[in-house]
Amino acid sequence: MAIDTPGQIHATLDALYRSESRRILATLIRLLGDFDLAEDSLHDAFSSALDQWPKEGVPANPRAWLVSAGRFKGIDRLRKAKHTDTSLDSIGELPDTDNVDPADRMDDAVRDDQLRLIFTCCHPALATEARLALTLREVCGLTTEEIASAFLTTPATLAQRIVRAKAKIRGARIPYQVPTPSELPGRLDTVLRVIYLVFNEGYSASSGQLVTRPELSGEAIRLGRLLMELLPEPEVLGLVALMLIQESRRDARTSPAGDIILLEDQDRSNWDKELIAEGAVLVERALSSRRFGPYSIQAAIAAVHAEASSASATDWPQIVALYDILLSIEPSPVVELNRAVAIAMRDGPEAGLKIIDNIIGRGELSDYHLVHSARAEMCRRLGRNVEAQNSYTRALSLVRQEPERRFLERRLREVST
Repeated sequence: MAIDTPGQIHATLDALYRSESRRILATLIRLLGDFDLAEDSLHDAFSSALDQWPKEGVPANPRAWLVSAGRFKGIDRLRKAKHTDTSLDSIGELPDTDNVDPADRMDDAVRDDQLRLIFTCCHPALATEARLALTLREVCGLTTEEIASAFLTTPATLAQRIVRAKAKIRGARIPYQVPTPSELPGRLDTVLRVIYLVFNEGYSASSGQLVTRPELSGEAIRLGRLLMELLPEPEVLGLVALMLIQESRRDARTSPAGDIILLEDQDRSNWDKELIAEGAVLVERALSSRRFGPYSIQAAIAAVHAEASSASATDWPQIVALYDILLSIEPSPVVELNRAVAIAMRDGPEAGLKIIDNIIGRGELSDYHLVHSARAEMCRRLGRNVEAQNSYTRALSLVRQEPERRFLERRLREVST
């Protein structure tokens, strides 16, 4: 086997960590039965690779090598720490991982360790917020800051939830196993929400230098497809449809310089027609079931956008009607904000601004930059530049993504001249 240069090894391991670390971690949690031990073992495995691969070359199956190394590093840690509550004999009986990738030996019910682990993290013994925080952090690799942004809460609060969830799993001896078919539907809502939040972070990053994180949106779609095979319920179809149609726009959402291009200004010829077509079929199946929910409605909204040749040609009355349905089944200030934007497109900015001011007046979403940027946009369109300046300034104080910051700064300059 050819020996790569140290620089190539570093690049290979960096790429593997970005693309495979969460899958490897999920398998190690299944094999070792402990989140923290698996996390430590994962890092031990990558450290070993950094030491051994420059001498021995990159193995034919890098993921299998890393799983095998992590598993044995974990066993070594257990032996050294003398964890009396863990059966080393049972760990010793696990299948050999040197030549076969354990991630390929998937359970008949759930054929992917990561998806199985999501269901495990969504055990009903855990509080709903804890299930979501733990899964997003440990299974999907989001930072506490990213999760906190999705929950509109603080990183410290999220960190406490994760610690409590791990303690609950250890204390209650919650098994790392596939739930029975009768248990799967009861955990579905939380699992769907987790996948949805992962996709959202990939579709519009909460912070950083880039608008999107394709590895996260791609992973969410992969998990959604697996879940759809396992449990083809209408809302699963709806969520996959929503993700596919939204993902179809990714290449059109930013300029070559990485700046945001608004929906109304996007080159729709750059939208992925195959993803749109696949999503449209799924959303039609979901809606025809008459058992649809919020994901299916959101997918229907995305489909209306996708079928329009331009923003002005969009069927805004239909979108508002769909938001009315969504608001009735899942009332939230964020849905209300999105509905306000649609109403502004249908009836004019004054109508949208009135709703947004009502949301802010209730004290809701005060720390959500998008509500202030939406208000600023309405004021800008109405020529109320001083109000627009104030709202853009407030949005800028809250935004954490650099392309969004640049967009808001441009808008602020426009209304300040």
